[in-house]
Amino acid sequence: MGLWNFLKGAGKSLVGGDDAPDADALKKEVEELGLDAEGLDITVEGDTVKVTGDAVSQEMREKVILAVGNVEGVAAVEDETAGPEPVFHTVEKGDTLWAISKKALGDGNRYNEIFEANRPMLSHPDKIYPGQVLRIPQDG
Repeated sequence: MGLWNFLKGAGKSLVGGDDAPDADALKKEVEELGLDAEGLDITVEGDTVKVTGDAVSQEMREKVILAVGNVEGVAAVEDETAGPEPVFHTVEKGDTLWAISKKALGDGNRYNEIFEANRPMLSHPDKIYPGQVLRIPQDG
């Protein structure tokens, strides 16, 4: 459980402008990404998205949080699901997956692990942007 902050003015545009998309638009986005949100409920209160329920896996839980958070108009995701605390990294200006991997995993050559952990939201290792939040995979 936690509250994850996102850059409201950045991310994929589902509705245009700074308005947060409604729950149906976010659920459609999750579905279009091919993520299994079974057992999860997504609601929107202002610019905050609330995710509740029981995810099919820790990986899906984290990916759903990122899929709805990295959307233009969303400032935060309130996670009310069970499971270990996710490890996320907010991309800063000048970051690369290699640099993030070196910092977070201790080895820049492990950047592909971060790329794979963020698919299908990432389409290419070089296509990240400041303010984007990424999953950092954990061993075990």
